[in-house]
Amino acid sequence: MREITGGVCAAQGFKAGGIWCGIKASSRKRDLALIYSDKPCVAAALFTTNRVKAASVLITQEHIAYGKIRGVIANSGNANACTGAAGLAASRSMAELAARKLRLSIEEIGVASTGVIGVPLPVEVIEAGIDSLIGSLSSDTAGHEAALEAIMTTDTRKKDASIEVDINGTPIHIGCMVKGSGMIHPNMATMLCFITTDISISRELLDKALRQAVKRSFNRVTVDGDTSTNDTVLIMANGAAENPPIDAEGPGFQTFAAALEVLCIKLAQAMARDGEGATKLVTVAVQGAADEDAAAVFAKSVASSSLVKAACFGADANWGRVLCALGYGGIDFDPHAVEVTFMSNEGKVTVCRKGTLVSFSEAEAKKILSEEEIEILITVGNGHGQASVWGCDLTYDYVKINGDYRS
Repeated sequence: MREITGGVCAAQGFKAGGIWCGIKASSRKRDLALIYSDKPCVAAALFTTNRVKAASVLITQEHIAYGKIRGVIANSGNANACTGAAGLAASRSMAELAARKLRLSIEEIGVASTGVIGVPLPVEVIEAGIDSLIGSLSSDTAGHEAALEAIMTTDTRKKDASIEVDINGTPIHIGCMVKGSGMIHPNMATMLCFITTDISISRELLDKALRQAVKRSFNRVTVDGDTSTNDTVLIMANGAAENPPIDAEGPGFQTFAAALEVLCIKLAQAMARDGEGATKLVTVAVQGAADEDAAAVFAKSVASSSLVKAACFGADANWGRVLCALGYGGIDFDPHAVEVTFMSNEGKVTVCRKGTLVSFSEAEAKKILSEEEIEILITVGNGHGQASVWGCDLTYDYVKINGDYRS
């Protein structure tokens, strides 16, 4: 496995592009993106767990049932959520516009939106810009970069990755892009994620690989405790690598699934690092739980705690907040078996053992917690379950950003 350039255009046969069409009057950044495969695809997707779902999610859920999506049109600046029948018609129009220009059936187009909830989507500006959007399609890195910019909202960093991995002697490429900075909380963090690959694989195994990867990545990232209405992770595989088709579990499938998981974890970490107002990436790693799922619950409880996040911002080794968060996670454990260690590039310091204070240097702990990337290592017992969750600190800027989000 090796990192390559190109993002979603790294996979053979895929093109991408992005333009500004004026969805949000106060912004001049690109706001409309398109990703497209020259060849037919098999596809799989996962969506928000919120009962309030955006129109784009509902439309794409309909289309993914056919499992043949080979293009996705996405906009920023407007979530097109809580917009009723008009919102559904607007999302369907987006798919129809792209399908007509690409000479595809509407079911081969996915739709995604991100931005302000409850505001009608001005689909007329999308219609006016559709020819320019099609003209922006490119198979090089520039096309990927344009599409990535077009889906960003409060993101301050671009989040993308692409790799090449050898499967049974054939080089396979996987590329992806993610947007996500606020309203991020398990399960299915608030995000749009588009993944392309040129592997030849059955739809059933593509779906299984995606679910495994999301479970250990995007389902384990938290910024602020809010799960959005628009979360979508979509993967398209067009078989352009011409590898022997993967239609049964075995070494080839395991290699692909592992590579996909590595990519998704990298992007999950990038989202946490770019949390709205965040200054630190916080990794909470739990071991000693009964199983992996229990460890993940413990880690999510700690990473989601506003008090723990605020302590990380202030570089305060307030380990009592960690134990408190473990206690309301909903999983039984022995508080007297807990050990907590803080770690960063500046070293590590154990602050709690057997559920109680151990002597440590406050100055050393503050130095460790002042780094931009910190880890909270927790042992909750002597089981074999372990899991990591990624979050960030809670800062004044988070309130500033969300106090006037609609402006």
